[in-house]
Order: sequence, then structure tokens, then C-alpha cells
Amino acid sequence: MRQACTLAELPPADAALARAAQRAARRAYAPYSQYHVGAALRSRSGRVFRGCNVENAAYGVVLCAEVGALAAAELAGAGDALEVIAVTGRPALGAAPAAVVTPCGRCRQLLLEAAQRAGGDIRVLCCNHDLSRIEVLSVTRLLPRGFGPRQLGR
Repeated sequence: MRQACTLAELPPADAALARAAQRAARRAYAPYSQYHVGAALRSRSGRVFRGCNVENAAYGVVLCAEVGALAAAELAGAGDALEVIAVTGRPALGAAPAAVVTPCGRCRQLLLEAAQRAGGDIRVLCCNHDLSRIEVLSVTRLLPRGFGPRQLGR
């Protein structure tokens, strides 16, 4: 599954999710990279959970936007019923729209396990910041042959 589109070509619920990710990026704390990322995750019941990146001077303890959204979903009891996530970012507040953002490797692994827990796949809306370019992928396409609970017999 790979589809390039614009915001206007997405179904209304997915377009709203992309806009929620865009708004979440505005809340990012990114004083070191100046790269603001937002994520919005939707469960099968339609609940939306947002996250933004939170950087730290000790670079290894940075929190990705996707991690924040996944944690919020888990806290709300929806961690095993996720269906789609939108991710967007920009190089700095007020800067020109960035390239399409995709989850990092760690986030792909976390999304893969969430997909396996949900008994399916998770669609990933990879967006540039102004939402003029969106690629719709699946987490299994982003992390082919990924390792997760199924490989452990769970």
C-alpha cells in the first residue's frame, strides 16, 4: 500500500487526523534540532491521541511524537485498537514546508507491535508540514519482516 495524495484527496476522517498532527507539531519542544514533529493516532472507535517531539540536551532521551501518541492511546485503554497514524514535521517554526515525514526506526517498531496487538496493520499518513504532500503507507511496508509478538508466539 503506497499512495501519494494531497489533503483534499484523503477521506474526511484522515484529513482531520493529518490536521491534528500538524497542530501537535506546533507544541513540540525542539530547541536542538529545530525540527518540530507532530503525530495523531486514531483508534478503531474514532478516538484521537496526539503527541509531539520533546528533545533533551542528552540527545538519546528524546521523545518522538509517535511515542507520545502511542503512550496517550495506551493510557486511555486503546493501545490494542489502533488503525491509523498521521505524522508531520517542519524544520523550524515559520520555515518553509519540509519534506514528507516518516517515523524513525524505533517508532516503526513500536507501531508494528501496536498493529500486531490490534490484529492487523496500521496505516501511516506521512505528511509534509503544509499537508500538500502525503504518502499513505502501512507500518508493515515501512518495517517489512519486522520482529514482534507474533515471532515470540504471542
